Formats: sequence, C-alpha cells, structure tokens
Amino acid sequence: MRRKLAAGNWKMNGDRAALAEIEQVAKAPSAAGVEVLICPPATLLAEAAARAAGTTVTIGGQDCHPAAAGAHTGDISAPMLADAGARAVILGHSERRADHGETSKLVRHKAEAAQAAGLVAIICVGETEAQRDDGTALDVVARQLAESLPDSAGAENTVLAYEPVWAIGTGRVPDTAQIAEMHSHLRARLAARLGTNVAQGIRILYGGSVKPGNATEIFATPNVDGALVGGASLKAGDFIPIIDALAAAG
Repeated sequence: MRRKLAAGNWKMNGDRAALAEIEQVAKAPSAAGVEVLICPPATLLAEAAARAAGTTVTIGGQDCHPAAAGAHTGDISAPMLADAGARAVILGHSERRADHGETSKLVRHKAEAAQAAGLVAIICVGETEAQRDDGTALDVVARQLAESLPDSAGAENTVLAYEPVWAIGTGRVPDTAQIAEMHSHLRARLAARLGTNVAQGIRILYGGSVKPGNATEIFATPNVDGALVGGASLKAGDFIPIIDALAAAG
C-alpha cells in the first residue's frame, strides 16, 4: 500500500516569517493521515527542519549537486541537505531543466547522489505544450524517465512527479483521463525497468496547478499517489485543503 504524499515546493519564495506556515500545516489533523513534505529555499532549510521536528511534516531541498563536495561555488550537495535536516530533494523540475539546461543524465547523477546521502529523490518528468499537441507526450516522458531514473530506484528512495510543463503555474490542468493515461504509462515503464513488485511501491505524484478546487478530482484518478504543489503550498490556508483532500482519498 503506497502512502499518499503531499509535497510543497516553495521555489524561490519565502523568508523566515514564512516558516510560521509550516507550523500551521503541522497542526492540521489531516497532516497525520498522509505524508507531508515541504521544500523551502535553501536559506530556510535548517530552521524549517528545526520547526518541523517532532511533527508529522518533513522538510526537503529543491535541488542538489551530483558531487558530495568540491569547488562548486553556489551549489549545495546532498550530504549538506541531509546535514541541514532534509529528508528528500526535488530533482529535474522543469524549471531547472529549462532555466539551467539540466539534462536527464545530470538528473540521474543527482538522484544517485541524493540516494547515497540517504535522501528520497523526487524525480520530475513532463512534456511541453508543443509535445502534448503533437502527440509525443508519452514518448517524451518515457524517455525522460528512462534517462533520469537510477538503477538503484525503489520505493524507499524514489518518488516520481509528473508535471506537464504547460500546466505549471498557468491554472491549466490536464483532464483526469490525460493524467490517468500518463500515470499508468509511467507505472508500466517502471515495471518494465525495475520489475512489477518494485514499480508498485514507487509513488507517482501529479504536479501542475494543483489547488484546493481541483485536488479532490485529481486524487481520485488511478495511480495518483499525491501531488507536488507549487504556489498553493506557500500558505497553510491553501495547502491544508489539498492535504485534506488527499487524506480523504484514502
């Protein structure tokens, strides 16, 4: 039985005052019924982990370098994230792929580094609007998965997040049939690569303009094990209803 996961990606938002939102999320009764992860900017990570200590909320990073240490000015390694209190890290987000030119090969190396440091690697895949419109979405995402996923992937160290690029921050959301098709496709590709037993244990999240108003419908979709939430995770008042909907989905 895959435990549901609500992961919040704060992206480049938030200051120390925003950490109070984590405390509010931790007080929500539904937060005890599912796994809740919040990924603040690196400047807040250690204090966020301290505030979340002893609660049902865990803290994660938004990226890591594939090397454990070295002359990489401005970068953060997976062991550094773990030392600051992170338990997971988002990798290969479409904004990193687009803004920083990250390849799937680099994402795989980062995932291997994260797993070696004891972190859960949340590996993101997803197609652009043009790829969706020209009918290549399934092939594009399958290729990203094949190239981004380490051979060491398993339920204990890996989560997938399907994020259609054209739906991130736009308010547009694929219909449930499209989401179900992609998540089923990802599950099948995982089974072909890792075996059915391993594939059945890996959680697949949906990410892309998840909000309180559409969360219930999304979470009722087959093979959706939770969500990677962007803007709606910044405020407890928006994130808690999403967590409520996930808990209710069972």
